[in-house]
Amino acid sequence: MNDSSYRKIFMDGLWHQNTGLVVLLGLCPLLAVTNTVVNGLGLGLATTLTLLASNLSVSLARHLIRPEIRIPAYVLIIASVVTVIQLLMQAFVHDLYRVLGIFIPLIVTNCAIIGRAEAFASRNRAVPALIDGLATGLGFTLTLVLLGAARELLGRGTLLSQAGLMFGSAGKSLELTLIPNYDGFLPALLPPGAFILLGLLIAGRNGLKARRQAASSRKPLLSQETPA
Repeated sequence: MNDSSYRKIFMDGLWHQNTGLVVLLGLCPLLAVTNTVVNGLGLGLATTLTLLASNLSVSLARHLIRPEIRIPAYVLIIASVVTVIQLLMQAFVHDLYRVLGIFIPLIVTNCAIIGRAEAFASRNRAVPALIDGLATGLGFTLTLVLLGAARELLGRGTLLSQAGLMFGSAGKSLELTLIPNYDGFLPALLPPGAFILLGLLIAGRNGLKARRQAASSRKPLLSQETPA
């Protein structure tokens, strides 16, 4: 593969086939834990690490796994990776792990991860599989962070609240109160509010894509025009 092929793989995972905004996979954790930026970032990074490790493992083992048992083998690989990440989070960011709770082990059931293992990693070499895992994970993390920022701002008037859960004592300096003396907007912090805001994010992405397509389609017409 050349550089343009790697770029296409990266942009597909990050934007064109974004897991949360286009493919619409992993919506359960996406809607459940994104009441703050920190929660979304924590789950997004854990998911990205899982995609990186599982894609690499599946790619390296693709010639050794028989087709009849490939799905159970992928699940076993993903579950092993998630277990390691879970133990690391318990050891180093225990407070954040407690906040995210059951959604860390539930990464195993995220359809996007096993989907990338089956659709891409099992059919490609290690480097493209790593790029695909990284891009897909970053795309999912981007959606989590954007949704978490919108919900936190509307619901609490803050950004990066409880950053100490992830960054320790240094994280306290990152906490921002953008709307002082704000009573909050509770629906934004509840799952229905998350569902509505996710719909607005999807609509915004689709609108941006439509505008770019319209602009690109006008360029050939303008280039063909001749001065009077």
